[in-house]
Amino acid sequence: MKGISYFESDIEEQDDNSFSLIANIEEGNTQEDVVINEDEEISVLPLRNMVLFPNVFMPVSVGRKSSLKLIRDAEKRHSYIAIVCQKSAKTDEPKLADLHSIGIVGKVIRILEMPDQTTTVILQGLKRVGLQSITSTTPYLKGKVRMLPEEVPSKKDKEFIALVDTCKDLTIRYVKSTDAHQDSAFAIKNIDNHLFLIDFICTNLPIKKDEKIELLRINSLRERAYRLLEILTREVQLSELKASIQMRAREDIDQQQREYFLQQQIKTIQDELGGSGQEQEIEEIRKKGQHMKWGNEVATVFEKELAKLERTHPQSPDFSVQLNYLQTLLGLPWGIYTNDNLNLVQAEKTLNKDHYGLEKVKERILEHLAVLKLKNDMKSPIICLYGPPGVGKTSLGKSIASALKRKYVRMSLGGVHDEAEIRGHRKTYIGAMPGRIIKSLIKVGASNPVFILDEVDKISSDRQGDPSSALLEVLDPEQNNTFHDNYLDVDYDLSNVMFIATANNINAIPGPLLDRMELIEISGYITEEKIEIARKHLVPKALEANGLTFGIIRHQIKFSKQVLETIIENYTRESGVRELEKKINKILRKMALQYAKDGYLLCANLKPADLYDFLGAPEYTRDRYQGNEYAGVVTGLAWTAVGGEILFVETSLSSGKGGKLTLTGNLGDVMKESAMLALEYIKAHASLLNIDKEVFDNWNIHIHVPEGAIPKDGPSAGITMATSLASALTQRKVKADLAMTGEITLRGKVLPVGGIKEKILAAKRAGIKEIILCEENRKNIDEIESMYLKGLTFHFVKDIQDVFAIALTNELVKNPIDLSVKTEKKEEK
Repeated sequence: MKGISYFESDIEEQDDNSFSLIANIEEGNTQEDVVINEDEEISVLPLRNMVLFPNVFMPVSVGRKSSLKLIRDAEKRHSYIAIVCQKSAKTDEPKLADLHSIGIVGKVIRILEMPDQTTTVILQGLKRVGLQSITSTTPYLKGKVRMLPEEVPSKKDKEFIALVDTCKDLTIRYVKSTDAHQDSAFAIKNIDNHLFLIDFICTNLPIKKDEKIELLRINSLRERAYRLLEILTREVQLSELKASIQMRAREDIDQQQREYFLQQQIKTIQDELGGSGQEQEIEEIRKKGQHMKWGNEVATVFEKELAKLERTHPQSPDFSVQLNYLQTLLGLPWGIYTNDNLNLVQAEKTLNKDHYGLEKVKERILEHLAVLKLKNDMKSPIICLYGPPGVGKTSLGKSIASALKRKYVRMSLGGVHDEAEIRGHRKTYIGAMPGRIIKSLIKVGASNPVFILDEVDKISSDRQGDPSSALLEVLDPEQNNTFHDNYLDVDYDLSNVMFIATANNINAIPGPLLDRMELIEISGYITEEKIEIARKHLVPKALEANGLTFGIIRHQIKFSKQVLETIIENYTRESGVRELEKKINKILRKMALQYAKDGYLLCANLKPADLYDFLGAPEYTRDRYQGNEYAGVVTGLAWTAVGGEILFVETSLSSGKGGKLTLTGNLGDVMKESAMLALEYIKAHASLLNIDKEVFDNWNIHIHVPEGAIPKDGPSAGITMATSLASALTQRKVKADLAMTGEITLRGKVLPVGGIKEKILAAKRAGIKEIILCEENRKNIDEIESMYLKGLTFHFVKDIQDVFAIALTNELVKNPIDLSVKTEKKEEK
């Protein structure tokens, strides 16, 4: 049989070859009587991780100088030595506390000097002993031991014989199920001495050192055999389970090896053809990365991720994830900028060509270009264009990009409710992708485009996050130079992007987000502006869209100013021009149908009377001034989302006890409060208007604003209601062709209101000639072009008494109500 060595210095557990014996040892002649007195000093050989049992031979590699000296002295003197195991294999100079208290008395059989300069000693265990003390540590350990008794069954004990045979069978079964030398099983079969066999298996079984110490402590050989049987049963079960698992794994490995060999063959063929597709792609990515204008941080991340891609198997799902990430990094326009058009005259021409009016916006863009031209470096502004639908906010962004000669990109935020739409997903998630900001920059291919954030007031939030909060970093010039997208996981500079947000209602935009933007209002167009927009932009665009630009047809079709004004006044009601564009397209489609059928146009030069044939009956009618024949009827001015309108405030009186106030006309809370304010002021200042205070107790007051189906709210009808009440309670006429707008306080002060431009144009369309405004609204009049103010007279007031002085005449209406008539009192019982 083949022998092995146990290295004292570095063996932790016995290996699977541990059943080999020295070939020339004959079992059966190994027992020897040993007697050692307790007072006798004996050499102690510590072993790091070996446990020797009685009557068993074992080769041990000795490395410590003290141990080498010990075994040489013992061989010369033919003396017995105590062989004990250390508690920890790492202890180099063990003391009594570092050694197990049980060991073996043995002797040195032979010392072998090995070719590799190591020394191997063959030890034979004889009897069990207990280590009592250590008496000396130099030149090696010496101590005192106590012989331990051992209970040995008789040779005729059938139970013990059966127990040993079972242990033998399990040991042979264990050897066959492991990688141990199979001649070990043959050696065990040929051991007939039952006493020796138990100790032999205990010594050579590759189990933990603590379990061997436990077996050595057992005095009864029968009990030791029972405990050994438990351990063998466990080891055999584990060994067979391991073998079963390895067998199943081997089948999988065989299939994997087959696939591996096939893949290697494919790889070899591809190498002959110039490399695999994956390798070529990785090399192409590396070359692109070398020419990118990114910083050191991004370059480091790129190299790291590229190295990870090279280590990833092409068939792995992670390969495509890693590849997509690198392609996204390469797709971004790092350091790529378009040259701005700094010719201010040319830029102004471009803006004027594309849009009529909108002077404030154009002026702001030209200011930005002027500063950029002088400084040659500045952070792009964050502009928010807000106003009613259809006034050209989005198209203005495209015009700005054209004027600057920058790339144009638009992102609609309407209905966006996921923060990942802005910041992207982390690439660890399945299907992760960058946010729409980064994707848009990849698409446009430049780091300084004009970026339209459309409908920024339509963002919503839910459990997936708040996109408006994610936009805080995007729209802050102090932060967006290090914008962090979750997918990229590196900072990207957005400070050169000109962000232009659009909104209909700035009240729906969160305060922190609103604070980061420069607000520019785009109010609704007046009729005159709509006519010019239609002539210069809408009609040519509609002709092109409907295929009416060929030959002389283009010159035959004409929309006069009167026709456009009629369409605007009678067929649309909007602040912008979307509905107007639809009506023009509807007219041209009917013309296209006629020309396609008959080959000529019956009505190319349109007149207002022809619109009935194309658009049907007028859909809207403008309110006209209705005169001042009735007391309590006053013309007010209102702002709506589709432009300015005039409205009438009517006050009527009816006799009744208690002076009840009734408000009708679908009024909002603010408008109702204005009516109550006006009434309370007049009650408090009745003497200034020569109103008998008894009137308020004997007459009910009813205030109505016509068109009750339309909701109305706002404070700007305050002075209108006060004048209406004053006219009704005094029965005096209101000045003809007069309209007014302004807010009233309980003290009678007149406060400014908004929408002045739209209100003035509405008054002009209705035939109003005089308008009463708050003194503070004078500045709004100064901003309006003089052509829109022709034929109008303005009265600027500070107090409601000034309004009464201008609006109320000294002439009574026809058939005035006699307010001196009081209701009859009920007779007292």
